[in-house]
Amino acid sequence: MKVLLAEDDAALAAQLVRALREAGFAVEHAADGVDALHLGGGGGHDAAVLDLGLPGLDGLSVLRRWRDEGSRLPVLVLTARDAWSDKVAGFRAGADDYLPKPFRTEEVVLRLRALVRRAAGHAAPVLRCGPLALDTHTGAATRDGLPLRLTALEARILGYLLHHPGRAVSRTELSAHVYDDDGGDRDFNTLEVLVSRLRRKIEPAAIETLRGRGWRLSPG
Repeated sequence: MKVLLAEDDAALAAQLVRALREAGFAVEHAADGVDALHLGGGGGHDAAVLDLGLPGLDGLSVLRRWRDEGSRLPVLVLTARDAWSDKVAGFRAGADDYLPKPFRTEEVVLRLRALVRRAAGHAAPVLRCGPLALDTHTGAATRDGLPLRLTALEARILGYLLHHPGRAVSRTELSAHVYDDDGGDRDFNTLEVLVSRLRRKIEPAAIETLRGRGWRLSPG
């Protein structure tokens, strides 16, 4: 799953990027409101962490523009402002959740996982597909109750497919949602290798190849 982090404080941004990647998210960072507005409108993210005090264009303006353009991107607002009126303004602008500074990075991770899960239409915190399960509280993936040994990219791929079971996911979509903004080699052949390797690890659940359409996760 991929997160857009819009935060201008370099030290805090570095801390959050590190924590989010350790939690299994791909991360794209914007240091000002103009970049955040552009990146968030591209449709390649599963959620956004948005600081209200951004330079160039403030966070509330960014959020309003996203919503005016029809974006349904789940947004967690971060702000040093903790007055009730500021929270009301954030929610009225279209925020899905609100977290005042200072905060624990673990809470950011938990709230983001919940936002992504609910946006994908899942009420329960554990996602299941046949013998596979993903605990969205911890990020742990299992097969028949036993932990799966996955690389970081394999875990991101499986996580995305488990959020969208039974649906065709194109190579372009999957690539956009599992790689960081500095994700290195995004060649589709590399993605094919990763999916093939993951397919062997999750049997008897299956990642079906749909000619011309991509892949689909099924119980097997």
